[in-house]
Amino acid sequence: MKIHFLDELRWRGMIHDVTPGLDEKLAESMITGYVGFDPTGRSLHIGHMIPIMLLMHLQRSGHKPIALVGGATGMIGDPSGKSVERTMLTPEEVAENVKSIRKQLEKFLEFNNSPNSAEMANNYDWFKDIKILDFLRDVGRHITANYMIAKDSVKGRWEQGISFTEFSYQLLQAYDFHRLRLEKNCTLQIGGSDQWGNITTGTELIRRKGAGDAFGLTCPLLKRSDGKKFGKSEGGESVWLDPQMTSPYKFYQYWLNCTDEDAPKLLRFFTLQPIEEITELEKKHAEAPHERVMQKALARDVTTRVHSAEECQKAVDASEILFGKGSTETLKSLSENDFLSIFDGVPQCAIPRAEIDAGIQVLSLVSEKCDLFPSKSEAKRMISQGGLFINKTKIDDPAFVVDAEMLLNNKYLLLQKGKKSYFIINAG
Repeated sequence: MKIHFLDELRWRGMIHDVTPGLDEKLAESMITGYVGFDPTGRSLHIGHMIPIMLLMHLQRSGHKPIALVGGATGMIGDPSGKSVERTMLTPEEVAENVKSIRKQLEKFLEFNNSPNSAEMANNYDWFKDIKILDFLRDVGRHITANYMIAKDSVKGRWEQGISFTEFSYQLLQAYDFHRLRLEKNCTLQIGGSDQWGNITTGTELIRRKGAGDAFGLTCPLLKRSDGKKFGKSEGGESVWLDPQMTSPYKFYQYWLNCTDEDAPKLLRFFTLQPIEEITELEKKHAEAPHERVMQKALARDVTTRVHSAEECQKAVDASEILFGKGSTETLKSLSENDFLSIFDGVPQCAIPRAEIDAGIQVLSLVSEKCDLFPSKSEAKRMISQGGLFINKTKIDDPAFVVDAEMLLNNKYLLLQKGKKSYFIINAG
């Protein structure tokens, strides 16, 4: 028996606000609900995963999800949670972003021929043919300016100024809900808590136009235990779902590095693991916090879903390199981006490629070409004792010759002195 949608969200702590009557509506029959995605970039980031997970739970509960891509409203930008107006995109830029986002959503939602199959919609399909006078006559007259100004998303921008373009956004979003209500019998809009004003404007428009019942549901905005914004790396960069913008390794590392305080909530928000499994992970973590079982389970689950099991395993193997467990084959399998990400901050030196092609005796390489060792005598002693590794392979012969066949990505050599002292040679 499928779990009740709202019951599932309640124990996960994923409900901030919900309009009255939704519990009863869900109990009556299958409903259709939607989330809107703003295509102002080619990739969604992990902050978008919260409403995506809400759609997943909706579908798993037997209801129908719609992912509405704002091909039209994306040219304007939603002012909710923003302090400045965004740069408007061209129709061509928006179209390309829509294609990319569709591919990312397909990793979460089931697009098939079942009654509750997920659907994609694009509000450009109806806005492209609407004339401004028709819109003002048929939609604008139902919502007063006083009502719109009272919304938090507008009040937060009122003193510094908000353009009419962005002021109109909530009315455009309300019309989206109205169109989906008429054309796809969609009765639920889902979003983050900062979207509550826009969502309730939609339910109000539907009510005033006599189009039937409509409901809204929002999820809390997620913050880390240290108060910083969730979804940003330590360097302040967004963590994207596109592997070209955030590599699977960096993606995996973001989740792996979450704190003990944040891990239980993130497991509830971003995985489909049931309460029994999460409770067991919490118990194991309490018994051996150093093993970080919650973080590892979280990182594996989310990385597998977003990137694939194969890419996740590569990320796991790459992570092991820093702890001395990686192999030469693991290093060879890394992309250049992942290799540089893993060893970010490690000292480097450049050597002409011609010298590597000709072959360099390892003793000269580590003591003369780079300063891994202060002298040949110390280098020779360490090599003889088995304390030097190149690309995770032990080098115990001072006369060993390093050549181009050993280069990683046809460019790098990874030197390791002892267990944790690394050095990179760049022969690019």
